[in-house]
Amino acid sequence: MKNILVPTDFSKDALNAVTYALELLKNSPCNFYLLHVNDMSGYAFQGLSYASAPEVIVKDVIVSAKKKLHVFLKKVEKIGIDHGHHFYPIYDQGFFIDCIRRHVEERKIDLIVMGTKGASGALGHVIGSNTGDVITKVKCNTLAVPAKAIFGKLEEIAFPTDYNIFYSARILSAISELLEHNQSYMRVMHASKTGQILTESQLQNKEYLEDYLNETFEDKNSFHCITNKNVTSAVQCFVESRNIDLLVMVAKNLNFLQQILFNSKVEKISFHTKVPFLVIHE
Repeated sequence: MKNILVPTDFSKDALNAVTYALELLKNSPCNFYLLHVNDMSGYAFQGLSYASAPEVIVKDVIVSAKKKLHVFLKKVEKIGIDHGHHFYPIYDQGFFIDCIRRHVEERKIDLIVMGTKGASGALGHVIGSNTGDVITKVKCNTLAVPAKAIFGKLEEIAFPTDYNIFYSARILSAISELLEHNQSYMRVMHASKTGQILTESQLQNKEYLEDYLNETFEDKNSFHCITNKNVTSAVQCFVESRNIDLLVMVAKNLNFLQQILFNSKVEKISFHTKVPFLVIHE
């Protein structure tokens, strides 16, 4: 039985994310924990802080949030058609990341699923601050689902990498499970600058990954090198040319991850609006 944590703000993006997860995990017994975190410190009650706000006002805020969570649960239950899926609403108060970490540990969460449409405003980064914080600060595999993502058969999965990390058993196990469950093809993609040569360490990591995939998924993987001065542009080109259905990345490779997810702008990379990405933690 897998345990899935779905943080929700009751938005369409959150509902789309859990809808995607229900399809992805079809035929897999799962507990879905629908978590709403109320950061009461962010509320202002006619100029008063949460600590000094009248008890009745605070109670009204909590009651309202719990009602919205119940409505969200009913929507999810109507979507869910797999009898092996069970849903549990959770209301919590406190700092967002602290609450996420606690529930991940207490409920032995295997996967966090979050909806994302990118931050608004002038920055326009491809993912919002909550999703970014979960990916970098919570040690749990996280699936980020863009607002326009619609689940279909995961035929093509891309694994962008610079080969700078060793692929541990936990990383390879998560990849294997994904490929086996969906009968997918893994496309390992390396973005390289013109004239750039892999170091001895990078070559060893690449060879290890090749040996593993060729032995485990003999005819269902391929390795590619895209030459481009910009990593994100290389990924964009690869995703569009191959009709990639899902991106898989490793949290340990933070510098590479930041180039693709955190240092990029929405207007420059269209694939982030429709292609989900799974970040694997060790």
